[in-house]
Amino acid sequence: MSVKSVALLDYGSGNLHSAERALVRAGAKVEVTADPEIALAADGLVVPGVGAYAACMAGLRAVRGERMIGQRLAGGRPVLGICVGMQILFERGVEFGVETDGCAEWPGVVERLSAPVLPHMGWNTVSAPQDSVLFAGMDEDTRFYFVHSYAAQTWELPPGEHFAAPKLTWAEHGVPFLAAVENGPLSATQFHPEKSGDAGAQLLHNWVQSL
Repeated sequence: MSVKSVALLDYGSGNLHSAERALVRAGAKVEVTADPEIALAADGLVVPGVGAYAACMAGLRAVRGERMIGQRLAGGRPVLGICVGMQILFERGVEFGVETDGCAEWPGVVERLSAPVLPHMGWNTVSAPQDSVLFAGMDEDTRFYFVHSYAAQTWELPPGEHFAAPKLTWAEHGVPFLAAVENGPLSATQFHPEKSGDAGAQLLHNWVQSL
C-alpha cells in the first residue's frame, strides 16, 4: 500500500511542527508548504490554525489558501481543518464585535461560547455518530484536547438529496458546539488531534487511511 502524501498548509498560523510530527506518526508523507501546486497535488491537505479568526483569514488569503481549499473540494480532494482551521471554513466569524468573512464552505457563524470559564482549555469527551470515519475504533469516553473560546454552535447546511448527510460530532462547554464535521471530502476538528495523545493519533491515522 502506497504512503499517502499530505500537504500541511503554511500560512503563518498553526502548530506546524507538532502537526507535522503527528501526521508522520499517522503514516503520511508530509510536506509543509504554501505552494499551490504541492497543496493541490497531495492526497490530503491539512489546514491548521491558532489565534484569532481575522488574523488566520488574513494569513490564509495572503497565500491564496482559500482558493487551494476551494479547488481541492471542487475536485472531491480531501481537506482537514484543525481548530481555527475548522472555524474559517464557515461563512464568518465574530470576535470582539468584529465580523470577518471566512471561506464559506459551510454556512453559519463562529461565535464566542457562553460558558463560565473561557477559554475552554483541556480534555473533553465528544459525541460522535456511529458511522464516523474519523472516530472509528474509539470508545465513547475518549477525550480530546481543546483550546478555544469560539466555535460553531449550530449546523446550518440544508440536507441535499444528491449528497450523503454530513457526520456531525458535538461537545459541550457551557453550551453544545461542533467538535468535528465530516462532510464528503471536507473534514474538520475543533480540538487539536496533534495534542490529543493516542486518541488524536488514531483520528489522524483514520483520516490518512481514508485518503
